[in-house]
Amino acid sequence: MASRCWRWWGWSAWPRTRPPPAGSTPSFRHHLSTQEKTPQICVVGSGPAGFYTAQHLLKQHPQAHVDIYEKQPVPFGLVRFGVAPDHPENVINTFTQTAHSGRCAFWGNVEVGRDVTVPELREAYHAVVLSYGAEDHRALEIPGEELPGVCSARAFVGWYNGLPENRELEPDLSYDTAVILGQGNVALDVARILLTPPEHLERTDITKAALGVLRQSRVKTVWLVGRRGPLQVAFTIKELREMIQLPGARPILDPADFLGLQDKIKEVPRPRKRLTELLLRTATEKPGPEEAARRASASRAWGLRFFRSPQQVLPSPDGRRAAGVRLAVTRLEGVGEATRAVPTGDMEDLPCGLVLSSVGYKSRPVDPSVPFDSKLGVIPNVEGRVMDVPGLYCSGWVKRGPTGVIATTMTDSFLTGQMLLQDLKAGLLPSGPRPGYAAIQALLSSRGVRPVSFSDWEKLDAEEVARGQGTGKPREKLVDPQEMLRLLGH
Repeated sequence: MASRCWRWWGWSAWPRTRPPPAGSTPSFRHHLSTQEKTPQICVVGSGPAGFYTAQHLLKQHPQAHVDIYEKQPVPFGLVRFGVAPDHPENVINTFTQTAHSGRCAFWGNVEVGRDVTVPELREAYHAVVLSYGAEDHRALEIPGEELPGVCSARAFVGWYNGLPENRELEPDLSYDTAVILGQGNVALDVARILLTPPEHLERTDITKAALGVLRQSRVKTVWLVGRRGPLQVAFTIKELREMIQLPGARPILDPADFLGLQDKIKEVPRPRKRLTELLLRTATEKPGPEEAARRASASRAWGLRFFRSPQQVLPSPDGRRAAGVRLAVTRLEGVGEATRAVPTGDMEDLPCGLVLSSVGYKSRPVDPSVPFDSKLGVIPNVEGRVMDVPGLYCSGWVKRGPTGVIATTMTDSFLTGQMLLQDLKAGLLPSGPRPGYAAIQALLSSRGVRPVSFSDWEKLDAEEVARGQGTGKPREKLVDPQEMLRLLGH
């Protein structure tokens, strides 16, 4: 149905302009005389991928208009809900500048796939870019992961960062040991938040509810478990250094895990080499007097357990909650990128009261009309062009999978924007006028959906900042969408 819809609305029906002669690269300003002067483009998702895509389109095309749709009433995606509260990001200022452009509009509280469909967006716009990220976590697929006491690191991060869907998580921190399955930056973030003295978090934008629970926490030891070895950890040196220097906490690393590593690291790329050298020094060198005294007085600890693969979450004697994790001992086979962990046949049990799985994020399909690779968790695409659906694009994690940092997403999103503009210039997109938001607004109104504008968000932002001032915090995040809408008079 979607492809028929597309042909009817433009792919075949609209006249195409001839592509420029070989060797010529006419500017957009020249091209606008023959093609649609104001391309209407919509971006789904207001995280880094969405905003960077919009930024590139607005900068590179002098007449383009971009509408950004977001299912939350508030913008910024993972910058607001994924970045640790003690690691504030300044890219929000850049995104705010983009949103203030006269050719850009933000529409929050609109869930694409529920409130409006992708085919409806494609009828209203010249091009649609899906940038809605990876909203789900990868399951462990082991027995016992449904037990109380087990939760995804993604949900835990959402809880302390005020993601509405996770606001009622209530993690039980009454046990002395937590196990995090995974050794990436998210795993380190979670370990750091669990072990940071609450008074150090008081001046951040962590939610009031999370801070209250962390004040009562009895967690003293956090283990981060990985299937492979020190050379394969997925976190970065900045996060590792911060963990090693964490006030009131000491690292636990087994020197046996690092045997023979000194020779192996000579061949690896410099960032990996520096990271492994820091691990190696921490595990094998005797600390100086000051550091030794600091570690001796630390009441909390964190450690990396290498060469261990989770097989089962162990239940408590009454079977009512998690009491530990059964781990298969592994060894490495292969070299370089092909290195994989294989079980040795040995097992060990690691007792704990809290299990957090941090084995990756994954995207969800947004609409039946959009191709989706459920195995890889991405929309099949070539350089951001969605396969077999002309005029539909993707950027960010839903395009390439949940890897990389914000700067990676910026580069990736600029590339998608570039592909879209190339197609526009080549006459591959509908050339007649499109109604854009006017058509979608009518649909949303008929369905009882009240979008939240960027100026609405700025009212909520001011409210959050005002609430935080009383306690010396940069803001106190609103976590209930209904309260947000009430404050806006919706």
